[in-house]
Amino acid sequence: MKHSSWLLLLALLLTGPLRAQSLAGVWQGVETDTEDREGYWPAVLRVQKGKDKSLFGVLYQEVGGQPRTTVTFQVRATPTSTGMRLEHVRKLNETGRSPTSYWCDGSITFIYDAQQEKLTGQATYHPVGDCDFGTFTLYRIKLKSAARVAANAASTIRVSGRNVLWFADAELKKPLAAGNSYRTTLSKTTTFYLTQGYYPTSQSPVVPITIQVTGPATPKPAAPRPVVPPAPVRPDTARLDTVRRAPAPLLAATPVVLPTVLFTLGTAELLPESRPALEQLAAELKARPLLKMRVAGHTDKIGEPQKNQVLSEQRAQAVKAELVKAGIEAGRISTLGYGDARPLYPSPDARNRRVEVSEEKP
Repeated sequence: MKHSSWLLLLALLLTGPLRAQSLAGVWQGVETDTEDREGYWPAVLRVQKGKDKSLFGVLYQEVGGQPRTTVTFQVRATPTSTGMRLEHVRKLNETGRSPTSYWCDGSITFIYDAQQEKLTGQATYHPVGDCDFGTFTLYRIKLKSAARVAANAASTIRVSGRNVLWFADAELKKPLAAGNSYRTTLSKTTTFYLTQGYYPTSQSPVVPITIQVTGPATPKPAAPRPVVPPAPVRPDTARLDTVRRAPAPLLAATPVVLPTVLFTLGTAELLPESRPALEQLAAELKARPLLKMRVAGHTDKIGEPQKNQVLSEQRAQAVKAELVKAGIEAGRISTLGYGDARPLYPSPDARNRRVEVSEEKP
């Protein structure tokens, strides 16, 4: 479970067949080791209910920072009074193997937190090489508010999960919001597509959440007729168009976190869902040609502080490079990195891997 990778075993808390059924689904998170501060293993566990109280499924893991080094195990679980004991059955697939690497296997005892939809537990591995123990933290996305809302009434939709991102489409090209709640007004039944930014992998699920809308849709009032000014008066259409098209300001004197600007774990590679926020930021800079800005990169407290410092600087520079590609003069953008010195949340937490932007004072 050290050197190259371990596998994540997850346990699901069950007290009976209904509990087993309720914990079936897809869980996403990470395995860490207190004796190996640099090591972390993102994971995805997919489980479903078997006969009686049992659960079975597959466990996928990557080596942190090495997404091409992976393993997939078949797993099974037995309920306990406080959770579940999960065991590896057999290895189904492995990529990126080297002569000096290996995956640990054994069992994990997990505790289920129903309020957070969270699984935490301790792994005990077979004594092969330096395999010994591991600590796991997994979350899943689950609807925590009403599945039905009234038509054309303001509603707040709440879900569980860590670093949740909301999209209007299954292809994740239309971002809506970030966080565990989304306030909106619906006129028809709508499906949202959610992901977790908490240790994402190539196997991270896209979770559809459908909200049923009840009651008749209230027709929108007809738009009032525009008032036509007297013929001799000619409005300054160029000025009106400029005012109308000015984007809402994103930049401020105090740093602002861009929650949808995300990076591949352990790298400065921007993820596709970062594009809309960067395009909006570039539009603001073009609309305010005298404005200069600062981009600050941050990392989570995982790995060596020196490497995290370099990575935070690289992430800030990656954002600057995208803005320059969008037509912003490089001299208007300064960058710096804080490494893991300014976390917003207890580590490990993907929300600490962030970029903040602010106006740069003259």
